[in-house]
Amino acid sequence: MDARLNYLANPATGKFLKHILGAGKVLHESSVPATTQELVALRVSQINGCAACIDMHTKEATRAGESSVRLNLVVAWREATVFTEAERAALELAEEGTRIADGAGGVSDEVWANAAKHYDEDELAVLVGLISMMNTVNRLNIITRQPAGAYQPGQFG
Repeated sequence: MDARLNYLANPATGKFLKHILGAGKVLHESSVPATTQELVALRVSQINGCAACIDMHTKEATRAGESSVRLNLVVAWREATVFTEAERAALELAEEGTRIADGAGGVSDEVWANAAKHYDEDELAVLVGLISMMNTVNRLNIITRQPAGAYQPGQFG
């Protein structure tokens, strides 16, 4: 598969991506564990079917110390026993925040309250930013048919 648009060669998307990567750096520098962030990014990308982001976040999660067992079970996290309660709350928030068109009310009060039991306000802001950013990047990649498989961990900073 060939990409419809080369982000880095196009001045407009290159500039746009520079800002997205800058926002991502702010999120990554937060107190939310890197592995939790990668699990959330991976789950959002799985739901949206973004192969390029699944490739990237699987590799970045491995680089952050995540195990292959846990990575393989993200898609079925509800039935898996390998995730902490905090990780489960973040994954549930990621799912409801991604599937907003599927659930009439968006993120439920119950899901938000559960996440708030495990994360403070700043960490919740990071998770909301990450979920929103991942949904944006997933759509960019899907619209332009960005291929998966060639990503190298640390490639974007």
